[in-house]
Amino acid sequence: MVNQKYYGYGTAPSIIRELFAYGLEQAKVLGKDKVYDYSLGNPSIPAPAKVNETIKKLVEEESSILLHGYSMAPGFEGAREAIAANLRERFTTNAQANQIFMTCGCAPALVSVACALTVKPEDNFVVIAPYFPEYNVFFTAGGGKVKVVAADVPDFQINLEALEATVDENSVAVVINSPNNPSGVVYTKETLEKIGAFLKQKEAEYGHPIYIVADEPYRELVYGDAKVTFIPEVYDNTIVCYSWSKSLSLPGERIGYVYVPEKCEDGKALYAAIAGAAREIGSVCPPTLIQRVVQECVGCAPDLVAYDENRNDLYNSLTAMGYECAKPDGAFYLFMKAPNGDDMAFSEAAKLEENILIVPGTGFGCPGYLRLAYCVSNQMIWNSMPGFKRLIKKYGK
Repeated sequence: MVNQKYYGYGTAPSIIRELFAYGLEQAKVLGKDKVYDYSLGNPSIPAPAKVNETIKKLVEEESSILLHGYSMAPGFEGAREAIAANLRERFTTNAQANQIFMTCGCAPALVSVACALTVKPEDNFVVIAPYFPEYNVFFTAGGGKVKVVAADVPDFQINLEALEATVDENSVAVVINSPNNPSGVVYTKETLEKIGAFLKQKEAEYGHPIYIVADEPYRELVYGDAKVTFIPEVYDNTIVCYSWSKSLSLPGERIGYVYVPEKCEDGKALYAAIAGAAREIGSVCPPTLIQRVVQECVGCAPDLVAYDENRNDLYNSLTAMGYECAKPDGAFYLFMKAPNGDDMAFSEAAKLEENILIVPGTGFGCPGYLRLAYCVSNQMIWNSMPGFKRLIKKYGK
């Protein structure tokens, strides 16, 4: 016998991974340049030069014991202080090293927070569609539930009335992902302030804190005049989960953190519970080498010129053909309405007829839409355009 919950997770299909695997096989048959793969959000711009320079310097100058040995469970104090100092420099916050818990990427950060906040089976986490599909796994890890706020189409901000109708006395947190995966939308400061004011009212009514869990792996990936609000500046009970996977193009290195600001209610107990949850799931002592790299490179910014070019070329080309899309202000995703209204059928048609791999929005809690990850070569975007034109001519209303 095996645990049926985990068996279910292990055998559940992932449309994103299936499309990616299909693309790899098709590339062997047709050639890579004949497959237009928008499925996977894998950064395509290189890490900043300082990252590779720091890795080389550490490998050449440090002893292997110092470079590859264990760190403390929450990470090296020097790395955590560098992170805290960077937060103090950039935002109105008094971050300290002992409020930072480093994790093996953002996923275990979110799981640790979910486990720390779940006290009883009725506890729920409110997520806002469209949302990252793994939230259904992450936020039930402690035995609680996920409640979904319907998408605010076509702009993909947050429907405040729907949010207010979803939060109840068993809600322990609202999960905010901005810039958003899959829409690329950045939530406005005004919207977040209204959510904060609403949650304060509900905290008083229910007699317990309702946290915002800020899932921020795309914080630095913004374009034009868009501004990403640092949510602890507008709502005290905010827990920040971060990763360098996207900002420094380091997804394979698995490094991130949880930040519990001092203004969080029960902050010290919450930090300890997060540390305990991380211990249970085995996400402690993150990789030593990459911690040291982060310590030196925490202030590095990504070069977004290529992503911005892709964003504009893809959006402008598709909308000119008649596709309806939300203009992304951040991340590297574009969310497009299925011309025939059926995201699953349109994704399959695009795959089989044009070798264009785009992810149905159903998995993101938003049927009728499709996600395109534009962290790809610019040439691939232009090569795929004739196929998109044939598809909308055939399936458009």
